[in-house]
Amino acid sequence: QVQLVESGGGWVQPGGSLRLSCAASGSMFSINVMGWYRQAPGKQRELVATITRGYMTNYAESVKGRFTISRDNAKNTVYLQMNSLKPEDTAVYYCKAIDMETWGQGTQVTVSS
Repeated sequence: QVQLVESGGGWVQPGGSLRLSCAASGSMFSINVMGWYRQAPGKQRELVATITRGYMTNYAESVKGRFTISRDNAKNTVYLQMNSLKPEDTAVYYCKAIDMETWGQGTQVTVSS
């Protein structure tokens, strides 16, 4: 069973950037779809972006053009590059191995001035 650990969250001013990382304990090559989700206070968890083993990507409308998901199978790591951050991007961000229904513990992202 793969385990996922997110890192890279923190506080940033509006317009700033952060890069989140999700490290898998085992080989990620066998996992077809990896995803990033987020959950803001009082709201349901929502899908942010996904990436397949073949590097096909999909994004929520709210982050298109600002966020980029990528994966490095050799390093067993998935990334989420977040640019032009807005206060409404504030949330706990979770990594998920979608095939295996496995979640990471989450990392907090706060966007405020």
